[in-house]
Amino acid sequence: MIGIAFACVACALAAISVAAEEAARAVQQSQAPGERSWQAVAPGRVEPVSGEIKIAAPIAGVIREVLVKAGDKVSVDEPLIRLADREARARIDSAEAQIALRKRARNDQAPSSKAGDRRKAEDAVADAKKEAVDARAAFDRTALERRRGRADADLEAAQAALVRAQDRAKQARDDLRKLEQESATPLPTQTEGQLNIARAELWSAEAAAEKLTIRAPINGTVLQVNAKAGEVAVPGGTQPLIVLGDISALRVRAELDERDFGEIKIGQAVLVRPDAFRGREFAGKVAFIAPLVEPSRTSRGQRNQTDVDVVEVVVDLTEPGPLAVGMKADVYFRHDTAQH
Repeated sequence: MIGIAFACVACALAAISVAAEEAARAVQQSQAPGERSWQAVAPGRVEPVSGEIKIAAPIAGVIREVLVKAGDKVSVDEPLIRLADREARARIDSAEAQIALRKRARNDQAPSSKAGDRRKAEDAVADAKKEAVDARAAFDRTALERRRGRADADLEAAQAALVRAQDRAKQARDDLRKLEQESATPLPTQTEGQLNIARAELWSAEAAAEKLTIRAPINGTVLQVNAKAGEVAVPGGTQPLIVLGDISALRVRAELDERDFGEIKIGQAVLVRPDAFRGREFAGKVAFIAPLVEPSRTSRGQRNQTDVDVVEVVVDLTEPGPLAVGMKADVYFRHDTAQH
């Protein structure tokens, strides 16, 4: 009886094995020829070619104005958010009043020839710095006018004027520094020194006021706005005030199982299959492979022994078409050799 039982078990196992082999062959035969060419598959998300630029407040302050909305295109240095600047403006007004007072007192004193040259150079620095501040304000006004639809708002011209003003300010500082290093140049008198201190206070106040305007670090598109007028912005908040990105091109950042690390290479051809467009494929190639293996960022909670470690891979999309930032997509790595 025992022998018959063993024989029955053996027959059953053989039947299961045959069935499994037949099922495997059926799956292989049902696959399209291209499906068997995949070397590895990695889940990922679509992102801007710049990555997502998360902008936070450089200092704590109350948000006075939010100057952009999601979808706006912005140029580098354009103002995005303004924080309340009442105290900074008061410091500037006080410093300007002190400068006017100290300059009148200085001009009442007749300088020597060399001291006169130094005075002119100091005045040239102050004038150039004021010109740069005015050019910055003009650039900001032009950016806002263009965003409101003013067709004649020439932002490039305003930006060029700002750059020229900044260059002149730098040149004026260099000229003054060179003159001060000459042995024949006398040191400033007490009255001249007081004027220089007042000017330094003005420039410090202007620098503090400039920090209250949060600007675009790149040319790009506003992807998300989390700031509202009246809210308090703090450095290192729980979420960025604005998310910005250059969407002129898109890429996919994927997590590849570390076991496939040695199988892929820079330039390797891939196909990207987004969840949002089932049945569609988008061509790309591997642009970057991180040199670090780390836990998957998609893991949630405490890691288990079955959790895999991954390597980050960035794929440039040849033609992203309708894809949008944040979409989930799977990256299929071909067996093809790297493209050059």
